[in-house]
Amino acid sequence: MTTCQVFRLGVTEYQKAWHLQNQLAGQIAAGEQPPTLLLLEHAHVYTFGTRGQAENLLWEQARLQAQQVDVHWVDRGGDVTYHGPGQLVGYPLLPLGEVRVDPETGKTRIAQGDYVGYLRKLESMLILSLARLGVPAGQVAEQTGVWVQPDVASRCRHCPPELKQAPSKIASIGVKVDARGISRHGFALNVEPDMSYWDGIIACGLENQNQISLEYLLDQPPGMERVIEEVVASFGDTFGYQMQLAEGVLQI
Repeated sequence: MTTCQVFRLGVTEYQKAWHLQNQLAGQIAAGEQPPTLLLLEHAHVYTFGTRGQAENLLWEQARLQAQQVDVHWVDRGGDVTYHGPGQLVGYPLLPLGEVRVDPETGKTRIAQGDYVGYLRKLESMLILSLARLGVPAGQVAEQTGVWVQPDVASRCRHCPPELKQAPSKIASIGVKVDARGISRHGFALNVEPDMSYWDGIIACGLENQNQISLEYLLDQPPGMERVIEEVVASFGDTFGYQMQLAEGVLQI
């Protein structure tokens, strides 16, 4: 069974984590580093993907500064999303496509991989993690991410009424596969973030998209340590890796 190294980075600036992904992806492509999963939390940040629309940022610059929110345009798929303390962010750096040399041109190319299947496996991994934490969740047709249905949200005594009328997103996913077939970016699971930060964006470019967290759904929400434990176990089960907690500190 192939080993996947797990690095737990704690609270990490977005730009530093982005540079680290680039560094490790190059090492993985060169065979110098095994598949890797980075787990961390970010300071408050809005990130726009390749389909991002500037009008989906609702807060003016003064409000962004007051709320201490950075804004980054990045190379993942999708539109705008939020990351912040209390949200578990995972960046899987996995070899998904085999690099081949074209015998006629001598140029390298990536064999077509099942990248949509990769998204669905990330969703399945998060659904399994949430089930182990006591929260039923699932997929929504034609949407990427993980959701809880209104009957699940109805257990939330302090949720606004609209959360109980339609599915609510508990985990977001946005990825990229680079020219060498290595995955970048990943998922964000809402454990106990400050949910008011979603007021500053139209998340994923979708109006009236409900957001929810484990803190909303459970009378005694699990700590981040427990969530990490279940995500690591579910990741190994879903992707067929032997998960190994890396020793030492990564230089960013």
